[in-house]
Amino acid sequence: MSKPRILIARNIFPEVVERLSQHFEVEANPDDVIWSPAELAARLADKDGVLTTGSQRVDAALLAAAPRLKIVANMAVGYNNFDVEAMTAAGVQGTNTPDVLTETTADFGFALLMATARRMAESEHYLRAGKWTRWSYDLFAGSDVHGSTLGILGMGRIGQGIARRGAHGFGMNVVYHNRSRLTPELEAECKARYVSKEELLRTADHLVLVLPYTPESHHSIGAAELAQMKPTANLINIARGGIVDDAALAQALKERRIAAAGLDVFEGEPEVHPALLEVPNVVLTPHIASATVPTRLAMASLAADNLIAFFDGRGPLTPINQPAAQRA
Repeated sequence: MSKPRILIARNIFPEVVERLSQHFEVEANPDDVIWSPAELAARLADKDGVLTTGSQRVDAALLAAAPRLKIVANMAVGYNNFDVEAMTAAGVQGTNTPDVLTETTADFGFALLMATARRMAESEHYLRAGKWTRWSYDLFAGSDVHGSTLGILGMGRIGQGIARRGAHGFGMNVVYHNRSRLTPELEAECKARYVSKEELLRTADHLVLVLPYTPESHHSIGAAELAQMKPTANLINIARGGIVDDAALAQALKERRIAAAGLDVFEGEPEVHPALLEVPNVVLTPHIASATVPTRLAMASLAADNLIAFFDGRGPLTPINQPAAQRA
């Protein structure tokens, strides 16, 4: 019996490709070519499965061009690149890679918070440009992290990880808002207090965004929300591009209506709104919150596990939908 045919849409760890090759006929992408939607569809025409990253859009048009496709394994915890409704209707299984990146992403979120609060990128650029000729009392004076109020919008696993770091490591007062409130036990573990979104915006010294991207969360932070924040507050986005109105944020930063921002994700990435590149009070990183070698390897391995478990009949480990009828 012939092996199922799968596509690996981006370059990944060679050891994961080798492992998948033991189970499937694999078409890999070692040159890491960014295929257009039409090119991706052409390569999927004869494939039974695909390992994607967040940069491949899976929608009804792609599914129609790939009649054999049965599973899409995303090497990411988020899956806003998936039209889940279209996949479910077409009988295509989707999976993601939760949990394995939680602590690493929380580490990075807190690092970005600190870099933003203490104006690290701005001061490094100043030093590298040869402008540091004297000391002054207010030279890149930022804001304190210890003892301040940490606000978290979205309190899943990563948000809880950031809360624990802030409360236990820095003595921060932690407030959060989420679609559903945590259990009393989890609130106690995180030393976090549930508040309304309005109170969160109004009281946070450092506001960290870790909510999933959905049509409902699009521009959750726009001009109106930014206007409710303290002029001394910092905004950190490690969630998804589109949750923040980047144009409105750039304007608020330019006018110093909030102190600073730290952004790892952007609308339309890898493009960045040009106005964000012109303001000094923002730390910008290229979607690297999960970027450690052990974590990225764990993500690739879990995506591979999902493909293997699906085709050997056990079912995927981390499904995101339940197709009523699987494709034949």
